[in-house]
Amino acid sequence: MYFKRLNGTHSLRFSNLAACHGLVHAVFTRQGGRSTGPYESLNVSDKTGDMPGHVSANRALVDTWMGGNSLFCLNQVHSADIVIIRKTEEEKIPLPNPPLADAIITDIPGLDLMIMTADCQAVFLFDPNGRVCANIHSGWRGSLKNIIAKTVDAMKKNFSTDPENLMAGIGPSLGPCCAEFINFRKEISAGLWNYRHKTDSNKNISSNYFNFWNVSRDQLVAAGVRPENIEVSGICTKCNPSLFFSYRKSRITGRFANVIGLRE
Repeated sequence: MYFKRLNGTHSLRFSNLAACHGLVHAVFTRQGGRSTGPYESLNVSDKTGDMPGHVSANRALVDTWMGGNSLFCLNQVHSADIVIIRKTEEEKIPLPNPPLADAIITDIPGLDLMIMTADCQAVFLFDPNGRVCANIHSGWRGSLKNIIAKTVDAMKKNFSTDPENLMAGIGPSLGPCCAEFINFRKEISAGLWNYRHKTDSNKNISSNYFNFWNVSRDQLVAAGVRPENIEVSGICTKCNPSLFFSYRKSRITGRFANVIGLRE
């Protein structure tokens, strides 16, 4: 990934997605916004206790950075539900209320899909042949439900996407250094226990820490995405509180924006 800056707003881009024609995307840092206190400063969530006026101003900044098109977000609930917005349904936008879901797929140019995170992953998908993109909110609950594979499958069924053509980016999120689950035997299914991070002192002993970056990468590959088409940011949000909001770090905090959209 690499940084870009526009009018004081900082964002990162995936190299593989940035090379794709007719696609725009950005992972915004928490810097360059209007919010104050624990939400300082580019908080885009209206569910965390921040002032509504600040959230609206921050979303407008994100919208401007993306080119001033239509910013579409979800009411994220850690589900495996997916919203699909086709060109034939363009007249329905904007919706009166954000739908309850955790992934969005569209083939509409100019509709920018925003996922809000503060330790969870945003996973970008782009089909350059079918001209379809998706944005996924995947925390550890999303990993258990394999929302990534479900989204790839929805792209196959609804847009005839060949997973081998997909380009993918896994955004800044809780890294294996900080993803501790003390009660993992109750919370996380045994099928993911092999993703426990090995301790530094003894490489043969698994700890309570999990590598969900590898989980998502492997789920993408299992869904048919080529490994060489996947870029993992490798940036831990908890370790970088000056750049990103982190629920594990601060509890009361904001959410940063992850946006992807098609262009003509």
